[in-house]
Amino acid sequence: MKVLILNTYTKGGAGIAAGRLQKSLTAAGVQVDILTAADTGNRWPFYAERLSFVPFERDKSVRFSFSLANFGKNITQHPLVQAADVLHLHWINQGFLSLNGIHALAKLGKPIVWTLHDMWTFTGGCHYSRGCDHFKNNCGNCPYLRFPANKDLSYRVLNRKKRLFPADIQYVTCSTWLRDTAHTSALLREAAVQAIPNPIDTTVFKPSDTTAREKFKSELGMQPGAFALLFAAMKISEERKGFQYLAEALDMIKAAHPDCAIEIVVMGKSEIEPLMSLPYPVHLLGMIQNPEDLSLVYGACDVFVIPSLEDNLPNTVMESLACGTPVVGFDTGGIPEMVGHESEGIIVPQKDSKGLAEGIVRVLNSGAQATEAYRKAARAKVMTHYTEAIVARKYLDLYENMLGK
Repeated sequence: MKVLILNTYTKGGAGIAAGRLQKSLTAAGVQVDILTAADTGNRWPFYAERLSFVPFERDKSVRFSFSLANFGKNITQHPLVQAADVLHLHWINQGFLSLNGIHALAKLGKPIVWTLHDMWTFTGGCHYSRGCDHFKNNCGNCPYLRFPANKDLSYRVLNRKKRLFPADIQYVTCSTWLRDTAHTSALLREAAVQAIPNPIDTTVFKPSDTTAREKFKSELGMQPGAFALLFAAMKISEERKGFQYLAEALDMIKAAHPDCAIEIVVMGKSEIEPLMSLPYPVHLLGMIQNPEDLSLVYGACDVFVIPSLEDNLPNTVMESLACGTPVVGFDTGGIPEMVGHESEGIIVPQKDSKGLAEGIVRVLNSGAQATEAYRKAARAKVMTHYTEAIVARKYLDLYENMLGK
C-alpha cells in the first residue's frame, strides 16, 4: 500500500501532525510520502490566494482566518500522486490546493481521505467560525466580511464546495468535537466522518524525573521551590488564543495568593510586551523545534495552561500529557476529550478567568500525592489513546476498507 499525505507545510500544528502520522504508518509497514506546497514549485498561488481575499476582508486581523481556495496547484500528474494507492489530504490551504484542484484529484479515481484540522472544509471560508453557526445552512452574512449579505462570498464559496467536493471522500476529524460539529453542517451532514486522533511518539515525549525537573528550573534561573507554569505563545494577539483570560487569571492569583511562587515558561514566537506585563517572572524560550528539547520543557514544568477559545486537538496538550504534566484549560473543542476534569488536569467554562485561576492554584497546591496522581493519569491517557501504534492501526483499517482489502 502506498499512501500520499498532502499538507501545505511541514510546520504548524497540521504539518507536525501529518509528519507524526507518516512516522507512525511507516513503523506499521506502510509506504508513506508527504507532498507539500514547497515541493511543487513557485509560491504565486499563495500570493494570489491571499490577495484575492483582500477586497472582501472585514479588516487585516482576519486575513489569514478565511480561505477562498480559488488558487492552487495542479498536482494530478505529479509522480507521487500517480503512484499512490490512497491520497490523504490534511491542511491544504494558502495556495496549495484549490477547490478545482481537489475536484481534479477526485477524478483520478483513487480513494481520498481528508483529515480536518479545523472547520474550513465545511464552512464558507472561515477556519474557525467564532460562534457563528451559518455553516449549518448555506453560510452568508459572514462576520469575517466587509459587506456581509445573504449571498455574500461565504455563501458562494460554500456552494462551490457543494458542487466540487466528491461524494465519496472519507472525512476524518482529530477530535469527536469536530466530527460532531461537521455533522451539523450543511455540507457534511450526510457525509462519512470518522474521528481518529493524531499520534505521538511516547518514547520521545515522556515524563522527566525529579532530578531532571530541578536541573531544568535551576538552569533557567528560577527561584528554588517556584512552580513552573508553561504557556505556548504563538500570535497571542489572535482573539481565539484567549491570552487575555490567562492574564486576568494570573492577576487574580497574585491578588488572592500573594505568596504563591509562580514563574512562567513561554515557548514560541510571539509579541513580547503583553508577556512582560504578566505579574510573575517570565522565561522566554523562543521556538523549540527539537522533540527531545520539547519533551524536557514539558516534563520539567508543573502545569501547562491553554486558554484557547477555539481549537481542535492541540498537539501541545498531547505533548504535555505524554510528558506527565497536567493541563488546565477551557472547555474548548477537543481539549476536554484529552483532559478529564480533575483527572489529567482541570477544565473550566470558556472565558471564565476566575475558574482558570482556581484551576491553576488547585493543581499547583495539590500536594505530592495528588500531583503524582495527575502525572500518572496524564501519561496513561496518552498511552491508551494516542500512541503511534494505536493511531496507525485505525488509519490502516480505514485505508484497507476503502481499498476493499
